[in-house]
Amino acid sequence: MGSRTSFDLALGLFVTATVSAGPAFAYRPFDGTDADVAAEGEFELELGPAQYLSQPDGHYIVAPATVLNLGITRGFELVVDFKNFISIDSDPQQSRVRLLDTDIFIKSVLRRGVLQGDTGLSIALEAGPLLPEPGGSSNFGAQINLINSYKWTALTLHLNTSAAVSREHNFDGFASIIAEGPRDWVVRPVAELYVEREWNVATTYSALAGAIWQVSDRLSLDAGVRVADHTDGSIFEVRFGLTWALPVWAAKGEEDHGK
Repeated sequence: MGSRTSFDLALGLFVTATVSAGPAFAYRPFDGTDADVAAEGEFELELGPAQYLSQPDGHYIVAPATVLNLGITRGFELVVDFKNFISIDSDPQQSRVRLLDTDIFIKSVLRRGVLQGDTGLSIALEAGPLLPEPGGSSNFGAQINLINSYKWTALTLHLNTSAAVSREHNFDGFASIIAEGPRDWVVRPVAELYVEREWNVATTYSALAGAIWQVSDRLSLDAGVRVADHTDGSIFEVRFGLTWALPVWAAKGEEDHGK
């Protein structure tokens, strides 16, 4: 018992130290997500420690790209997103460091399905405010995303359909399809196609190809390359990172079982 407590404390300190040091949904390395949530009492860290991004307005190191997930009760998850953009270019009109894509969502499972160990479609809803960005937009926005997931032996698919009011108060629509290879492979290939349109501003067509290495039940590593066609020009991005889960408290059912 003492060694387990010490181990959990060490993990917690590591997470705290790490965190200190477009669409925003929670599933690496994608822009969309899946129709599942963290278990009650479980914390998940999704971290891209240093990613490269080239887009029409400049070149950046995103360090870190962070998603924090907490299972607050059965079927519900709190999601906090933020990305720290460090400009490689010397542009006096732009801050060199900007904290962007800041938001807080609640994600809930509307229908328990194959991702929850049941049958049929897994369906989830994720919604919440887009927060002001230090170094970016000072306005609020809002976003809602409906996710449908289904899993076969050799293939898992996730369909995201999102609507938002951007921080600039434009309507934004986003649709993504994610494909994953066999879940029983240690390293499975993954891909994502998406289209996003912010009315009166821009349209983006994006494609990502990559892989997820399932190191253990609680740790996975990922890598991906994304190319996109944007109204203002092309986008190229290299992503790599990890997803690490750890228990914070025991779910109510587990506590009762333990007694």
